[in-house]
Amino acid sequence: MDSQVHYLPLTPGLFSILVIIFVVLIILIQLRILRYAYMRLGIGPGAALLVLFGSLIGSYFNIPITILPGHPVRTGEIVDFFGMRYIVPVVTAFPGTVLAVNVGGAVIPTLMSTYLVLRYQLWLKAAIAVVVIAIVIHTMATPVNGVGIAVPVFVPVVVTAILAFLLSREYAAPLAYIGGSMGTLIGADLLNLDKISGLGAPIASIGGAGTFDGIFLTGILAVLLAGIASPPRPRPAW
Repeated sequence: MDSQVHYLPLTPGLFSILVIIFVVLIILIQLRILRYAYMRLGIGPGAALLVLFGSLIGSYFNIPITILPGHPVRTGEIVDFFGMRYIVPVVTAFPGTVLAVNVGGAVIPTLMSTYLVLRYQLWLKAAIAVVVIAIVIHTMATPVNGVGIAVPVFVPVVVTAILAFLLSREYAAPLAYIGGSMGTLIGADLLNLDKISGLGAPIASIGGAGTFDGIFLTGILAVLLAGIASPPRPRPAW
């Protein structure tokens, strides 16, 4: 079973688009075009690229948590949702739906968000951002047979960029990352755990298929949208 829980959350073509976006970011940062936009997040361009690269590679890996009751009815398919194509992994002899945590879409964003909250002491504003975005995403989250819970890919990006800027110009960039990633995880995946077992999904990955693309793009676009309009690099609390 261990070998079957690891798979790309998107089709190779769509995943390649994310890789191309990442490569373009590398080029722009090397040309210093986006250098200061990422510095507004509170980390250097190299560290920002490392986080995004880790998210891309980590999207392939899932950490199994438990097995939910029920029998998977879909396997080895490709499911379309809002223009995105998600992969239903090929599995055999699964006793039910495996609930897992995606490394690139859940573990890394959680660690990064925790670091940003501690660095800038954004406890209250971060909590507001996460709660509001979680509510918005939860209203749009859609159970998709064979995949799990999915959200329109650009909704987290637009909502987080606007809300982060309204909460704080100075700390808009870190708030965008925290609110976008954690709000999506909570609103789409965690608040819909009770619906997963009935979707016939062989593997339900928190931060994986259905939400990974939105979380990854939030890490790129929302931070840039918020960072470009914010003042120079925010002051760390420590």
